[in-house]
Order: sequence, then C-alpha cells, then structure tokens
Amino acid sequence: MEEKIIEKFIKKQKVSFICSIDEEQFPNVKAMLKPRKRIGLKEFYFSTNTSSIRVKQYRNNSNASIYFYHKGLIRYIGVMLKGKMEVLTDQNTKNMIWKKSDIIFYKKGTTDPDYCVLKFTAESGRYYNDLKTKSFDLQ
Repeated sequence: MEEKIIEKFIKKQKVSFICSIDEEQFPNVKAMLKPRKRIGLKEFYFSTNTSSIRVKQYRNNSNASIYFYHKGLIRYIGVMLKGKMEVLTDQNTKNMIWKKSDIIFYKKGTTDPDYCVLKFTAESGRYYNDLKTKSFDLQ
C-alpha cells in the first residue's frame, strides 16, 4: 500500500470530516479543522468542546470514521479511515495539542472544563485516486 503517499496527502489537507453515530444509529458528519496531531495513519488528535453533541455521541458509541479529500480540476483524491474515537480529558493530552490561539474558545486555557481532545485510532481504510479504490487494514 502507498502508506507514505496517503500520509503526505493527509498532511496537506486543511479540513477533515469526522463521523459519529447518533442515538437513532444514524451517521452524523461534521467538518473539522485538520487534526492537531497525527501519528502515521493510526492516530489522529482533534480539539473540541466537551459540551458538544459529538462528544456525547462518541461516549455512547465509539465507532467512527474520518475523511480527507481534495478535488482538483480533473483529479479527485479521498481517504476514509474507520476506527474508534475516544474522548480524552486528561491534562497531559490537552496540553499536548493546545495552541495559544485556543484561548479564544476556551477562556480558562487547558484547564477549561469545556476543552477536550478526540483521539481517533484507525483500524482500516479506503483510498481513492485516479479512478481506483483500494481498501487496507492498519495494524
């Protein structure tokens, strides 16, 4: 698999989409800024509000997917990863992805109770490029 190519592609994207499952078992998609931190294709870290509906949904059902894409004039590339989303509130993780500009959203800084981290751990994925789709598993 072209793992390094996919990683390079994801790194360039400014927007990502995260998907959660609601109480009625329907998928819910939300656009997010790119992950704050990424470890290969396996781990992705996002910041969000603890009070958000997405946090509630992930606490009830950790099944999740994330998606990245780029549409050019002719070419379309997309990567979908499936896995589990954890809601993390420990101080070390919150400090790890904090940016100074986050103070606009979280007035109490990294200790703000409405600030948390979503950690996505990928299990498998699909890569679309040049009219070809390839599924892959991640160990």
